[in-house]
This record gives sequence, structure tokens and C-alpha cells, in this order.
Amino acid sequence: MIAEAGHYALVLALALALIQSFVPIIGARVQDAALMNVARTTALAQFVFVAGSFAALVTLHVTSDFSVVNVYENSHSLKPLIYKITGVWGNHEGSMLLWVMILGLFGALVAAFGSNLPLSLKAHVLAVQAWIAAAFYLFILLTSNPFLRIANPPIEGRDLNPVLQDIGLAVHPPMLYLGYVGFSISFAFAIAALIEGRIDAAWARWVRPWTLMAWIFLTLGIAMGSYWAYYELGWGGWWFWDPVENASLMPWLAGTALLHSALVMEKRDALKVWTILLAILTFSLSLLGTFLVRSGVLTSVHAFATDPTRGVFILLILCVFIGGGLSLYAWRAGTLKQGGLFAPISREGALVLNNLFLTTACATVLVGTLYPLALEILTGDKISVGAPFFNLTFAPLFLPLLLAVPFGPLLAWKRGDLLAASQRLTAAGIVSLVSFAIVWAWMRGGSALAPLMIGVAIFVILGALTDIVQRINLFGAPPATSWARAKGLPRASWGAMFAHAGLGIALIGIVCESTWNAEKIATMRPGDIAQVGAYSARLDGISQQQGPNYREQVARFTVSRDGSVVGTMTPSKRNFPARGSSTTEAALLTRGASQVYISLGESNADGAIAVRVYYKPLVLLIWFGPVMMAFGGLLSLSDRRLRVGAPKPAKTARMLQPAE
Repeated sequence: MIAEAGHYALVLALALALIQSFVPIIGARVQDAALMNVARTTALAQFVFVAGSFAALVTLHVTSDFSVVNVYENSHSLKPLIYKITGVWGNHEGSMLLWVMILGLFGALVAAFGSNLPLSLKAHVLAVQAWIAAAFYLFILLTSNPFLRIANPPIEGRDLNPVLQDIGLAVHPPMLYLGYVGFSISFAFAIAALIEGRIDAAWARWVRPWTLMAWIFLTLGIAMGSYWAYYELGWGGWWFWDPVENASLMPWLAGTALLHSALVMEKRDALKVWTILLAILTFSLSLLGTFLVRSGVLTSVHAFATDPTRGVFILLILCVFIGGGLSLYAWRAGTLKQGGLFAPISREGALVLNNLFLTTACATVLVGTLYPLALEILTGDKISVGAPFFNLTFAPLFLPLLLAVPFGPLLAWKRGDLLAASQRLTAAGIVSLVSFAIVWAWMRGGSALAPLMIGVAIFVILGALTDIVQRINLFGAPPATSWARAKGLPRASWGAMFAHAGLGIALIGIVCESTWNAEKIATMRPGDIAQVGAYSARLDGISQQQGPNYREQVARFTVSRDGSVVGTMTPSKRNFPARGSSTTEAALLTRGASQVYISLGESNADGAIAVRVYYKPLVLLIWFGPVMMAFGGLLSLSDRRLRVGAPKPAKTARMLQPAE
């Protein structure tokens, strides 16, 4: 009965989404407040039903009900409880149910905390959100029903893909989906604004918190996915320019541009048309990522095996929402009034430059990802676009962007002084140049690219600190005065500082790991020693262990530096009989922000085993940077001026004019 209840809850959620799709719009047309308020009630009820459907699927997995196809295909009675739960979204059907539940959650949040929105705008936003939800409910019910039964239930399940039996599955997909789906709110606000033909600074104030929330989750989701691949796949890499990785990077780039563009619109009532377009494109890229993962048009370690019916259905959804959104934009954008003017050298101008580089970089990734697919469709030829293409096209676009980042906060709105901003950044520039020289000398000449990028990263970090230091007059006023000024600064200012500094920190990690990592590949027997960098790893022995649903071969290494033992490492290989496959469980030894990394290969009949040993300097900065960026976003989100669900304005003022 649990499976049937989950299925019927999903059908009821679809019915509510259809009501929410049309009734509020009719109410907005006839100015009927009761009909417009239907959107709030149905959005909350829709979330309750889709959450109930998801809870039903979780229950089926936890209780190992193998009469349900989804449970049989992706679970096992001996699997640990945490993986029974995370396995719910470790497959196509379950992950799509999680996708629509998060979509319902965001709709419910707008309904519950959007009381400061004009009633008509709120009705249109929730209606657009319901259009998206209805399309995906239909997709699940018609092509990807997670509650299908098996006529003759088996005794045991096939188990979850061993690669997915990791804590990363508990964090990465939900975070990523919160980012992907969160941008649907920005899209809904944009379509609602086009329908109403009205967009102003207040609109930007309303849309920015939702965009920022989605951006925070997507940042953390991408970072977690990168770290998961780094330690789970055993390759020692953290980014492969895989098409599905690119599918998550593109909406992040567009969403970052949208955040900065909405800031200009809020402060200067400018870039209206461009901001609306970015809101449409950001969610469109999220939908494109969904299509790439689930359509079967590409081969990727991240992609779900799907049948053509699903691909065609998602392509239809893609065409309706992307094509419909862009068509409405083309029809209505010309009627939107342009906002205030500003000089090229100004904070607005810096943010426009930011948008230019971000969107160009996004377009570059889009071309590199889709070109092989387009070429195969047109000519039948198969080619692969990999890291060399992206490194040569994407990286040069980010260098000028990084150099420009510290200048933006130091320029005034409307008309700025570039010379004055440069003078304020003199100390940061000197320190970065000295750092470049020191690193280059340490390398004993050679390529200057890595030392140059280290210098740029330090310039970005110190530039972010410069703005705060000068605003609180850290070295020119008594400490108590500086402290009082620091407490009085808006949280959004602190958030921008952390986000920009996090970008520089991540760049240092990327450069150091890519340039100075050391690798040793060897076939080792107990007693053998592998030297990598300043570290030596001695294989002490190999043993066999039995896990809950796997058998494990564990190697024990003693790691030393300069003759002193610094730790032991136990990498392993796990064999899962139910799936007939194995995984590599790498061992990590953290030393500061650096790591020693060991993974196992195949064993030989004579007792030897293939081993990969890496030393990765400052590799953890690659993920500490995004976490710091997300923390900056969280600080900005907590700013009273941007907080979701801001206090209601006075009734009289609300009747005269929508509150910001």
C-alpha cells in the first residue's frame, strides 16, 4: 500500500499543479484577490503531497520492499541504512522525484515567505513554477514512475551501484538540485515580469535572495561533487571537463553573472533587459543539464542510463520552457523601459565587465560541450573535446576577470575614479608582484605561468581585504573605532569580501596541485617503499576483510617524511558480489592543506599489487575556496536588506506602492 499511496500522492500533486497553473493567472487578469490567493494554498498543498510521495519511496527503500522495481534495482537488504536512504536518489526515477520535491519546496517557500510581494506578481510567479512542476510530474508518471511493482517479487535486490555507496551521495545530489531547481524561482520571476510588462529595482530586490540561495547551494554542490570524484574514483583528479560536470558549471557561471547584474539593477535601475535574459538563460542551462544527464545523448560516468522515450520527453520540456521563455522575452523586452545611465568607469561598468567575461566563458563551455553532439548528428563523426580545448579557451577569459575583481568594490556608483582605485590597491599589487618573483625564483626559472597565477590569486585575496580594511579605517583609527565600523558594515559587504577572497584561495589550490603534484605508479610487495615528493610510503601488508555487502582487500602503508613516521594509510578495493563489480577506496593523509593520496590497482598472482601514490600540495584549498565563497553568499543572504521573507510593509504604504 505504501507504493500505491506514494503514486497517488504524486498524481494529486500533479492535479494541484494544474490548478495552480491557471487559476491564479485568471485571478490576476480579472483582479480577483481570492483567485490569486489560490496560488499560495495550492503551492503549500502541492509540496505536502510530493514530499509525502518522496517519503513513501524512502520508506520502501529502508524496509527493502523488493516488490517495487526501483528498490529491487537499486538496493540490497545487507546495505547499510545510510546507503538505503541515499540510494533513493542514486537512480533516475528516485532522483527525479527528489528534483520535483525540491521544486515543490521552493514554490512553498515563495508562498510562505513571499508576503512582501505584490499579489499579482506572486500569483504569476507561482503559476510559472507550477507549469514547470506539472511538466515534470507528467514526465515522472509517464516515463519514470518510481513505484512500479514486480508481479513475482524477488528475495533479494541487485544492490546500488558501488561507486554511489558513499557519503558523497548524501550531500552532492541534494545540494546540486537545490542549486539547479532554485534558479527556477529566478526564471519564474522573469517570466512573471514579462507577462506583467513591469520590472524595476524592487523586482531585483525580490529576486536576488532566491538567486543567491540557489547560487550558494550550487557552489557547494559542485565543490562536493569535485571532492567526491577526487577521492572515490581513484584517479587523483578533481575536475575532468566531463560533459555533465560542464552542465553544472554553466548555470553557475550564468547565475554568478545574474547576481551581479541584479545588483546593478537594484542600485541603479539599469540593465533591466539583460537581467531578465540572464534569469531565463540560467534556468535554461539547468534544464539543459537535466537533459544531458538523462537523455542518453552522451556517455559520462555521471549520466543515467535512459531509454529514448525519456530523452524525447525531456527535450520537449526543454523546447517548451526555453523556447517559450525566449520567445516571450523577444516579444516583451522591447516594451520594458531602460533604467539609469552610468559611466564606463564605475562600479556598474565593472559589474558589466564581470558579466561579459562570465557569459563568454559560459558560452565557451557550452560550445565545447555541445559541439561533439551536433557534429555527430550532422555528419556521424565522433570527436571528443577535452581538457586541452577548455584550458586554452576558458582559462584566458578568467585571467582578466580575476584582475578586474578587486577594482569593482573600490569604484563609486555611476562615475568612478580608476586612478584612485588603483592607488588604493597599490599595497595588494606590490605584495602580489613580490609573491610572483619569489615563486618564480623558487622554481629556478622555467614557465612563469604558475607563479603569475599565484600572484594574481594573492592580488584577488588582498584586493578583497583592502576594501574592508579601508572602509573600517583599520590602520588609521583607534581599534575600538575600527571595531565599531566593522560591526556597522552591511553583511553583504562582508559576504562580497569572503566570496572574492574564496575565488583567490581556490585558484592557489588549483595552480599548486596542477603544477607541483608528484605521482608514483609502482607494483609493490610487502616491505617495498614508494617515494613521492618528500614522503615515502612503505607497504606493510595486505589483508582481506568482510563488509556488510562487500568483500574488501585492504593494504596498510606507513608514511614517513625525512625518516619520521607521519601516519598510516589503508587504501582498499571492494568487491560487491550482488553487482559483480568493484570500487577503489583511496586513502588520504592530510598535512595542512596538502595531502598524500594512495589508491590500489589490480593484484598479481605472486602477491604484488599495483599502487598509485600522489603528493598533492595545497590541494584542499581547491574546495576550501568554494566553501568560503558559499559562506560569503550566506552572509549576504542574512543581510536584513536581502533576507527572504522581509517584514511586511505598513498596510497603507503597501496599498500605495509595493515595498522593497
